[in-house]
Amino acid sequence: MTVETETRPLPAARHARAAVAVLFFTNGALFANLLPRYPQIKEDLAIGNGAYGLAVAAFPAGAITAGLAAGLLIRRMGSARVAVLGTLLTGAGILAAGLAPSVALFATALFLAGAMDALTDVAQNAHGLRVQRLYGRSILNSFHAVWSIGAVTGGLMAAGAMSLGLSLGVHLAVSAVVLVAAAGAALRFCLPGPDNEPEETGPEETGRKETGPERLTAEGARGTSRVGVVLAALVLIATAGTLVEDAGNSWAALYLSDALHASAALAASGFIALVGAQFIGRLIGDRLVDRFGQRAVARAGGLITAVGMGLALAVPTLPGTILGFALAGFGVATLVPAAMHEADALPGLKPGSGLTIVSWLMRLGFLLSPPIVGQVADAAGLRTGLLVIPAAGVLVVLLAGVLQARPRRD
Repeated sequence: MTVETETRPLPAARHARAAVAVLFFTNGALFANLLPRYPQIKEDLAIGNGAYGLAVAAFPAGAITAGLAAGLLIRRMGSARVAVLGTLLTGAGILAAGLAPSVALFATALFLAGAMDALTDVAQNAHGLRVQRLYGRSILNSFHAVWSIGAVTGGLMAAGAMSLGLSLGVHLAVSAVVLVAAAGAALRFCLPGPDNEPEETGPEETGRKETGPERLTAEGARGTSRVGVVLAALVLIATAGTLVEDAGNSWAALYLSDALHASAALAASGFIALVGAQFIGRLIGDRLVDRFGQRAVARAGGLITAVGMGLALAVPTLPGTILGFALAGFGVATLVPAAMHEADALPGLKPGSGLTIVSWLMRLGFLLSPPIVGQVADAAGLRTGLLVIPAAGVLVVLLAGVLQARPRRD
């Protein structure tokens, strides 16, 4: 028993980290296989921008509806099982959305897929935080970087399928089977036991104190009212990040194909550029935060988003717009992980409550963005509707003061 306790944490942590990375990868790749197909679906269903925006908003609507159930399911089933089950059902919902013969069925399938995706999202982040406690240092950004790799991979899979002339049904069925199988295989390497038990620290981390954005200092959180204000600001920061992501998800391909006359395969490059640059930002995010502090990183990212996409919309060209989406993705790369980190450790809340609240409410960005951008696009053009991206960057610059100012000292 003693020998197992001394030797088990290090390999268990490494195996679990790899398993959680697979869960993030498959989660990012699943939906990304559908997104570049949106222009084709919109054309097949013969709907305008407004109706299209309302239809794709069904995905975040489902996520918001089911999001608060994640905590209960995780306590009963365990975060790893919930993540894998959610992946399976998300894949089924995405396949159904791709094959839907009507707008109503398309929206219904997206609603169900979004509900299952929300459960997966909270569960994989909860399990990632368990693994992080084993490491004794921040690694959550790396998981979100892997999610971005998955999203890029999914986008490339979709672009390749379109280039090969594969039908929606064949493409989405193959991607779902492969990705769900990978998630299922990762389950056996996840951490055992209930999620509310403290994790043992790996041998190489003994004596290390956990600091940084996952712990809020006493002077930074005096009183319940202060906690409420900080939590609200964290929700808005995360929502700004999701709003920019949604612009790439729902509108990048349409804007490039309709406004800038790009081919179907090239139009997918806007989304790919956004999530690819987001991956780079998340890959180096922990090191940037260590050196400059989360507040400075977030403010710089908000400025990059506002200026980069603002210039792309002011002077619309195909290369400039793709670069604008890339700068926006890079700018918001660390926002959601940062908000989750700090919310999960807010004092006065039950374990996991802050994470669940931020994960739930940040999806308002996904819910509100498509119909708002769609209505503005019908009235004044999609170029005007996409001004929501630089606006989100400005919001981050204004609210970043609630984030950690000083670099971490591990």
